[in-house]
Amino acid sequence: MAANTVKESKTNGEVVLGFLEEAESWQLLSNQFPSKVGGRPAWLSQADLPAVSELQCEECKLPAVFLLQVYAPVTEYDRCFHRTLFVFCCKTPTCYTRNDSKCFKVFRSQLPRKNEFYPFNPPPDEKPEQPVHDAQVLCSGLKLCRLCGCLGQKACSRCHSVTYCCKEHQTTDWKHRHKKECSAEASQTLGEFNSFLFPEWELVTEPEELPAKDELQESPSLDQESIASLNSGLEDSELESMALHETLDSKVFQKFKQRIANEPQQVLRYCRGGSPLWVTAEHVPHEEEVPACTCGAKRLFEFQIMPQLLNHLKVDSTDASIDWGMVAIYTCADSCDQGNKYSLEFIWKQDFSGDQAK
Repeated sequence: MAANTVKESKTNGEVVLGFLEEAESWQLLSNQFPSKVGGRPAWLSQADLPAVSELQCEECKLPAVFLLQVYAPVTEYDRCFHRTLFVFCCKTPTCYTRNDSKCFKVFRSQLPRKNEFYPFNPPPDEKPEQPVHDAQVLCSGLKLCRLCGCLGQKACSRCHSVTYCCKEHQTTDWKHRHKKECSAEASQTLGEFNSFLFPEWELVTEPEELPAKDELQESPSLDQESIASLNSGLEDSELESMALHETLDSKVFQKFKQRIANEPQQVLRYCRGGSPLWVTAEHVPHEEEVPACTCGAKRLFEFQIMPQLLNHLKVDSTDASIDWGMVAIYTCADSCDQGNKYSLEFIWKQDFSGDQAK
């Protein structure tokens, strides 16, 4: 049976795949420690949430919207008994500049088993007797934005019952919903459908089963450093450089297609300490391009978001839409202790090459 945690994945190269499944709303709340896509974030730490300024898209300066979270404990550290990574992205298509990651944010939150927010023992895997709704106020007392579920400190001046993270989200909610229901009871409808958010799914995981060796075509090792090094060496002549790059790019893309052929519906690949599965030889980072954590430790690759996820986000439009080839997340190798704070980690977006995008 699929699980919603990736703690089974070790740093030995084993890959865990993520797939989307429908789930009941109570299964995706914070106390169930879910992995999920869309909806509002199910915050792990109930204190020190990212500020609005930390969630801003670096292009348009609007708050990024919750995309997904992955529950990924690191069993060798007591401080990481609970550990979740949260990814946010901008919803403005024009911010998705080619091979530029400014429209994404990723945060790490972790807690020891004994903490101030959750019971010591795991929660029961059964529906609660009383209906559970999304809360607009966390147990720590922090208020959430009625529209996006992030930290909300601006209250509706009329009913004072709902809060927002920014003026833009308050305006959006007023036009589409809150104007019709503004009253002291307005906050009770928080759990209803919100078209501003991405569709909500549970993210379940299964170990990757590789095809038999005789089904794979022979190809050279194409890890991150070898691709980046080969790219930096293609400077002999313009024509020769173009030919060599096209050959390398074809091999990288062929490897990508072969690797996902068995499970084409995968939306996530998790392998902490492993290597990403690149979609092209273009825009592959050198090791020094992945910055160290603020604690001084290097950052390791942890998981990547696949282009197949876009099929489930309902973002297509006739003029433009958000897009990516793959998105790689790198996190502190030591998963350093930041208390209840949400630690900003590093994200790298890679788009398909020009030929692949056609």
